[in-house]
Amino acid sequence: MTSLEVLGTGPLALVEDLGRPGLAHIGVTRSGAADRRSHRLANRLLANDADRATIEITLGGFSALIFDGDLDITITGADAHPAIDGIPFGTNSIAHIRDGQVISLGAPHSGLRSYLGVRGGIAVNPVLGSRSSDTMSGIGPVPLQPGDVLPIGEPSRHFPEVELAPVAAISDGLVELRVIPGPRDAWFIDPDALVRTTWVASDGSDRVGVRLIGAALEHRWPGRQLPSEGVVRGAIQVPPNGQPVILGADHPVTGGYPVIGVVTDADTDRLAQLRPGQPIRLRWSRARIATADPPDW
Repeated sequence: MTSLEVLGTGPLALVEDLGRPGLAHIGVTRSGAADRRSHRLANRLLANDADRATIEITLGGFSALIFDGDLDITITGADAHPAIDGIPFGTNSIAHIRDGQVISLGAPHSGLRSYLGVRGGIAVNPVLGSRSSDTMSGIGPVPLQPGDVLPIGEPSRHFPEVELAPVAAISDGLVELRVIPGPRDAWFIDPDALVRTTWVASDGSDRVGVRLIGAALEHRWPGRQLPSEGVVRGAIQVPPNGQPVILGADHPVTGGYPVIGVVTDADTDRLAQLRPGQPIRLRWSRARIATADPPDW
């Protein structure tokens, strides 16, 4: 069976698929690829099912050796200038790598996460029905390390004719995200300050959440406690310091900070490519209903 031996990982390399849906009632979040769009594109190019596992690579620096057979691969997401034995090939295209050759990724000029897809998918053992690494809970495969050997799954019988996907480059400038108001926007004196402020992504961001830096949002009832309630990917929690946190793929199942809004699901993949220091603007995706009803607890 064809295998892939990890030689270098860069800052972080994880095995990810589309996660573990339907387990929140037992305290397990979905997790899965942070940029689902790039993950799905890698599998489409390779004629894999959408839930085949890829390798999510943060800020490049990854390298691996192919052995016991040849393999078709692709790199999607952040353009980390992939190469085979030092010879570059294009992002969002299919490349054929032969037994004994090495694939390597440099550092991307824009974007944060790249996805290495292989025909057949990365076939590590699933945990609770998924091959995803959940960095918050520790469920699933541990972060990859040099020397790890990853098995490759069985490929589809029929390969597509597509060899290149025309995908726009990831922006390194201002990113705009649409936000659904509430459910706890009434907990803030001026919730519209969320969409008037130009925020900056903090270097403390990770797969659990993107931390924003900007003019602090003012709580209407400072010191009041909100009972923990369910939260979703894209929820914008505001802790007491007034600096919002947008929850990511490895978010907790519940949270006790008020949620001023939720990034639309269609825009959450863009969060995965935000780099520290990158500016962000949020805008309401629909009219916000003004209310200042006090909490009933």
